[in-house]
This record gives sequence, structure tokens and C-alpha cells, in this order.
Amino acid sequence: MTKETDRLERDRLLQHLEEISASFETMALPSVVGPLRSIELTIQQMKVLMVIATTEDGTNGRVLSESFDVSLASMSGLLDRLAAQGMLVRSLDPEDGRVRKVHVTPKGRAMLRSLMAARPEFSPDILALLDLEDLKALEQGLRAIMAKMLWLSGQG
Repeated sequence: MTKETDRLERDRLLQHLEEISASFETMALPSVVGPLRSIELTIQQMKVLMVIATTEDGTNGRVLSESFDVSLASMSGLLDRLAAQGMLVRSLDPEDGRVRKVHVTPKGRAMLRSLMAARPEFSPDILALLDLEDLKALEQGLRAIMAKMLWLSGQG
């Protein structure tokens, strides 16, 4: 194959994968509704919780208030409500005792995982129906994707 043929085939495959992904997202919506309805958080609270979950060493109210363009008092109240629901904890910053860092709790992480895990295409029922060769190909593809995600995040 020539480089041009390879490029055309790659473009075709990427387009097809984008279409399949869009179909998965549409089909997954009903399975996301259940976990979403059971969560007693506002959209803003979920956004803040997701941002906190992505910070390895936690963050603080001032950084969050600037990031979300809200007052420190508003962010403090939002953090209070998340803490009251057991979604996050506050602790003193070891580098600056005047600052309180916030970290997602195991309960908060479990809630976020339940939202992210609402992927019917990876349910055991669907995977069990795949042929062995398809399962092997899926595993290889997912491992390749994970490796690139780790590489992009600087962890690989």
C-alpha cells in the first residue's frame, strides 16, 4: 500500500469510528438517565466534583471560584453542600495552614464512576455475545487507546 492509500484508509476508519461512537452515545442515553436521576447534585455541583476529582493533590475554594467564575462565598456554599453529602472532604494544606484543600471522597468517586460507567456497549451481557476473535481485537484496541491516553496525560 502507498502512503496515500494508507491515509485514505485511516481517514475512512476514523470517520466510521466517529459514526459508531455517536450511535453508542445515542443508545447509551437511556442507561445514563437512571444513575443521573438517583444523584442529588446540581449540574454545577457535578462539574465542581469532576474538577476536584481530576486534581491529584486536591484544590481549594479560591482556585475553584476563579475557575468557575463565581464568588468565593458561592463556591464555599457549594463545597459545604458537597461535603454534607459526603462527596468531598476538606483538610488543611500542609504548605499553607490558612488554606483548606478539598478532595473527593470514595463516595464521590463512586458516584462519578457510576455516571461514567453507564456504557451499555461494554456491559457483560453484550461482551459475552462477542466471538473470541472480536473480544481479542476489542481488548487490543482498548489497550492501545489506554496507552495513548496515558501518554497524553504524561503518565505513560
